[in-house]
Amino acid sequence: MADILIYNPGREPGLSRGRNKYRIYHVIKRAFDLSVVLMVAPAALLAIAIMALLVRLDGSSAFYRQPRIGLGGRTFMLWKLRTMVPQAESKLETYLAAHPQARLAWNQSQKLRDDPRVTAIGRYLRKYSLDELPQLLNVLLGDMSLVGPRPILPEQRQLYDGTTYYQLRPGLTGLWQIGKRNEATFAERAVIDTEYFHRMSLFTDIWILSKTPIVVMRGTGV
Repeated sequence: MADILIYNPGREPGLSRGRNKYRIYHVIKRAFDLSVVLMVAPAALLAIAIMALLVRLDGSSAFYRQPRIGLGGRTFMLWKLRTMVPQAESKLETYLAAHPQARLAWNQSQKLRDDPRVTAIGRYLRKYSLDELPQLLNVLLGDMSLVGPRPILPEQRQLYDGTTYYQLRPGLTGLWQIGKRNEATFAERAVIDTEYFHRMSLFTDIWILSKTPIVVMRGTGV
């Protein structure tokens, strides 16, 4: 399937048919995304409203938007329930400067097991990935898909070893989430994204979605 994107489909009839099949899959994938989001919207909105009230108990905003890299390398604003304290980035730098081992872990995975920025309610929301529910709006807007690679930050471009990511819409869930998840280094995520690219189909997407609730209930998020 990678050849479909790399080579000019006009050179060979077989590649042209393959590209058409690729386009049809993405049309079906988009229709599937919209159908699922609209179906779960009432329950999701109620859950988000309740959690937003709990997040706001500390006096700060319940939501925040953050730039992420999407399909084709364009930037979009990702929605999340706030899980961190105000001025979180400055607090992170102070913590990493004082803890070299934490700096090493951050450089490898861009995550920390005991992140000093995370609030009490935020720790719970992250553990069960509930902070990501507002990203259903990103799926509705077409910035993301239900299944795909997790969206990366603009400053993480240089850490991402590969190009597959830029040929896909980022996803709410994916092979990385139902597999190694927080055990994977950032570099390994690129390998996992490439594996998904070569395996992607509506069947694969439905299989990943079916596995996601089990992973979420294990509470392996950080």
